[in-house]
Amino acid sequence: MIIADTSVWIEFLRGNVELSDMFIPYLRKGHIYTNSAIFGELFQGVRNKREQALLEEFWINTPKADEELCFIKAGQLSNKFKLYAKGVGLIDCYILESARKNDFAIWTLDKKFRRAIDEIRA
Repeated sequence: MIIADTSVWIEFLRGNVELSDMFIPYLRKGHIYTNSAIFGELFQGVRNKREQALLEEFWINTPKADEELCFIKAGQLSNKFKLYAKGVGLIDCYILESARKNDFAIWTLDKKFRRAIDEIRA
């Protein structure tokens, strides 16, 4: 199973064909999971009712990761690895902790986040 972070969802929703060709089969099979932090960021950028409706549809139909205590654990993870000082914010730490808790892979296009994932999983 995979958690696609906000950067991946944004590119998918923008119609990035190359990314969509990889993303859609996993999404259709129910292998893409999400959490409230990712969709919170997506809803923050909504520009019109059509985008709002589209995101609501994806939110309803995309499987959700277990998020219990993820914000607390994300803060601890950030502190332990000094991720804030490396340009990785609390939302990314939340996504990372959500993936760790559920034993999911993470898809991201964010280079700083990718480096943090590699460091923590090493």
